[in-house]
This record gives sequence, structure tokens and C-alpha cells, in this order.
Amino acid sequence: MPGAVDAEAYTDFAAPAAPELGQRPLPRIEALQAAARRWGITTDRTVVLYDAERAMTAARAWWVLRWAGLPDVRVLDGGLDAWVKAGFETAGYAHENKVSDVILAPGHMPELDAAAAMALASEGVLLDARIRPNYIGGPQEGGDPGRGHIPGALSAPAPDNFTDEGPLTNGATLAEMYRGLGVTGERPVGVYCGAGMSAAVTVLALASIGVEAAMYPGSWSQYVADPDHPVRRGPFP
Repeated sequence: MPGAVDAEAYTDFAAPAAPELGQRPLPRIEALQAAARRWGITTDRTVVLYDAERAMTAARAWWVLRWAGLPDVRVLDGGLDAWVKAGFETAGYAHENKVSDVILAPGHMPELDAAAAMALASEGVLLDARIRPNYIGGPQEGGDPGRGHIPGALSAPAPDNFTDEGPLTNGATLAEMYRGLGVTGERPVGVYCGAGMSAAVTVLALASIGVEAAMYPGSWSQYVADPDHPVRRGPFP
């Protein structure tokens, strides 16, 4: 898109993989701040994110930037495909903004660790945003170690948030889908996936219908690295 700056989802919005942190840990705040300054981000301007992957990477960027304290971060529904289908022009080069002096700080989004995720599975609603076979214990997704799910977690695959054409499903349909999973506003909600990517999509979808959900950044890749963590296999929580 004209005026867009280039950002790399797997390096700018994640730190290197580590067994104790997962495949895509949260970035060091100093590194994220340096990138945000390079992009020209300021706290008094809206940040709009888009991708060509059904919001998979844009949602992760949205969550990380909100976590880092930016107040107005949005995702273009439908991404680049929607932009092109609407007849808007594209550019063949990345834009460069004036370097900013923005200051970021972590901790502005609700998040879970393994212990909190396990507790939420019984005390609230814990959603597993991976595709169904990974929840059950089938073929591994994106190199995720191990198979199965956190006991008590409910299967809620992130792709179910979208229409076949790409944009998010309308709010009424999303609300009905999540009510069927126990998201009624009466209990806290948390989300995990393989490595904190698909979970961000679901947190974004829930936010679009007014539901605040905590994310487990380390997700399954961190959880299953500890042999003491219980794992359940099969189609039931």
C-alpha cells in the first residue's frame, strides 16, 4: 500500500525461539522500541496494520504494539487482498517515515503464563486457537512439539473467525460462535495456540465484539517443553 513501511512479523514482533520461552517469544522491548522509532510510530497517531495472510501476522503485530503501550492500533480487515479488490492502488516499494522518539513499555495487554492458563481452563474459558488436528493430537502444526492440548481447554480454531473470502466474520456470527464456547461475559477468557500467532487472531476477533481476552504468548510450544505440564489428547476438553 502506498505510504506503508515494511515490518517483519517473525523478527520485529518476536524474539528468537528458546525452549523455556517458546517458538516465538515476545520481543525485547528495547528492540521493539528501536523498530517502532524506525517506522516513525508516535503515540498520537493511529497505526494501521495489514498483511496477506488472513491477519495472522497483522494480529500478532497488533497485539504486541498494544502490549507495548500504543493506544490506537488497528488491523485492516481482509488485508491487502481486500485493498486490491476495492480498487485501490498499490506501490512497488516500501515507504520510509521520519524517525520518531516514541517510548514503549511492556505490560499493557492481559497475558497468561502456563500456570495461569491451566487455572483458567477450570476457572474461566481457555480457548485453543490451533487447527483441530493439533488440539486432538493429530499432525503437528508448523513444527509444534508434542501433540494434544491443555486439559480443560476448548478447541476454537483461528480460521473459524474468518469468512471464506478473507475478512472477519460479522460480529453477530462471531458472538454466537463464542457464546457456544462459553464466552458470555461472566467468566474470564484466555487464548493460546502453537506460538502466539493464531491466538492473537482470536484475541483480535474477540476484541471486535467487545470481549477482552488474555493471551498466552509462549503458548503450546512453551507449555509442552516442560515435561511436568499435563497434556490431554482427544476431541474433548
